[in-house]
Amino acid sequence: MDTVIYFLIKAIDLYSWALIIYILMSWFPDARQTAIGRFLTKICEPYLEPFRRFVPSIGMFDISPIVAFITLNLATRGLIELMRWV
Repeated sequence: MDTVIYFLIKAIDLYSWALIIYILMSWFPDARQTAIGRFLTKICEPYLEPFRRFVPSIGMFDISPIVAFITLNLATRGLIELMRWV
């Protein structure tokens, strides 16, 4: 069971890095039109879209990725606590 939880924690960590790269790509023109940008769009947008519906933007700043990262962090902490109990 520990192996499965450890794998899930590492998968969440890898996904968090993918989100960071995806968000940083928005700062560079046409970066999301590259092959890597299209791949990251396919894996990151389905996760970010629900947060964008419920978290309002502040001016021109989209703060929904912050809430998405907090959610991933809480999931990781929950898995770590679960690993302690198992």
